[in-house]
Amino acid sequence: MFSEIHQLRQIGLKKAQVARKLEIDVKTVSKYWDKNPDEFAEERQEGKKRTKKLAQYRDIILKWLQEHPDISSSQILDWLKEHYHDFSVKERTLRRYVHNLRQKHDLPKPVLTRQYQAVAELPPGRQLQVDFGQKKVANHHGGHTTLYVMGAVLAHSRYKYGQWTDKPISSAGFVKMLKDCFAYLGGVPKEIVLDQDKLVAVSENYGDIIYTYEFEKFKQAVGFNVYLCRKSDPESKGKVEAVVKYFKNNFAKNRLLGDINSWNQSFWEWLERTGNQSLHGTTKKIPAQVFLEEQQYLKPAPTINITEEIVTRTIRKDNTVLYKSNRYSVPLGTYRPEMELKIAEQNGHIIIRDLENDQVIAEHPLCTERGKLIQNNNHCRDHSAKIEELYRHTLELLGSNEEAAALLTGIRREKPRYVRDQYHLLGKLAQETTVEVMKQALIYCLERELYSAVDCRDVVLWLNKATPQEVEYSTLSETPSWLKVKTEKRDVGTAYAHLAGGEV
Repeated sequence: MFSEIHQLRQIGLKKAQVARKLEIDVKTVSKYWDKNPDEFAEERQEGKKRTKKLAQYRDIILKWLQEHPDISSSQILDWLKEHYHDFSVKERTLRRYVHNLRQKHDLPKPVLTRQYQAVAELPPGRQLQVDFGQKKVANHHGGHTTLYVMGAVLAHSRYKYGQWTDKPISSAGFVKMLKDCFAYLGGVPKEIVLDQDKLVAVSENYGDIIYTYEFEKFKQAVGFNVYLCRKSDPESKGKVEAVVKYFKNNFAKNRLLGDINSWNQSFWEWLERTGNQSLHGTTKKIPAQVFLEEQQYLKPAPTINITEEIVTRTIRKDNTVLYKSNRYSVPLGTYRPEMELKIAEQNGHIIIRDLENDQVIAEHPLCTERGKLIQNNNHCRDHSAKIEELYRHTLELLGSNEEAAALLTGIRREKPRYVRDQYHLLGKLAQETTVEVMKQALIYCLERELYSAVDCRDVVLWLNKATPQEVEYSTLSETPSWLKVKTEKRDVGTAYAHLAGGEV
């Protein structure tokens, strides 16, 4: 190939023409375009030496490729550096070697494609992008554990920081992670880019953002601006999205979890060794080196003592707060849109307080199960009081006589779920008919034990249409013809004969 390139060059072909004729990449043509035979021979000899050096790691690299087909060359390079401290092969050489091993042993790498849009580079100290992710990793017990990570990257230098936890990140936990991030960076940028996540914002509020209590308190104490990305706008924080993906695929993937402290320690060592020391593909600079300059533009972080981890929860519409997968009640009427309450554990109980005045709203025993509703009786609606009030009001409309009281009591006993509807119908009847007709209807229903407002209404309608002679009590004591309805009854013998498969 080297000879053919120079032969075609001598006859006057250009690089692109040589590449098309030899069916090779134009970058390959450029690589050998100005080399003389001695330089080419020396390079080939050096390449053989590097290949021989990598040959001693062939078995372990091949084992990693077979166990983890999606492993990247950069991750293999980091693992080799981690296990073999004298390893010094360049990443490009290793990438070619890994590529050849994949082809030779038919171990293709799964490829996922995602579209991004380029954004303008920002000045030093201007912006820190923050995002979250989660990754399921193998543990020493033979199972898997879901880990949660906060990733952060300075937009100018691409200097990265991250922190992992084995529990879902809370607002208070995020504030602590952000405080550790500023300590790691040695300062605070002017602006932080975040998603509209519930850890940060309670409501977008048409542009007047309402932040969570913990984050708002920290933001005011430290002094930085916040840029919340809108929905379907991943390009606003594309840098940190790539960083979180880098953390998950280059560090976390195929790594065994011991405990979260040792995991984070290994992660920070990886940041020093690889994450911030590898040449960035876009800037073509090493983040750690550029960060030395950018660090001078960061504002010194004030000393903030987080003495307690404040846990807040938004009140749900059913006047409950969700805590550790259980629902705890608060007094009826406490709910207001976007209102938050502070929760603290104390002596096996949870104390729910108002954020503004620290007043105790509710107290419950801490439930160790999941999916339970823990409710105080005094937090519930007092249905009996309102029904009793409705009873007195309806009784007054019906004339406050013994017949009315007896029918209302019977309805409450026979139809407890529909007491309100029944009482409302009787009250409406009393307002639309005369006292005499209403009393006759009540007597009729009581004699036949018809404890139903609907039956009472039908009797009233019949009485209003009947002639005075038909309404005499002697006649009324007889059941009207329209109420003498007999339902057809099927012979029991017929039913059982049919079920038995026989004939009647």
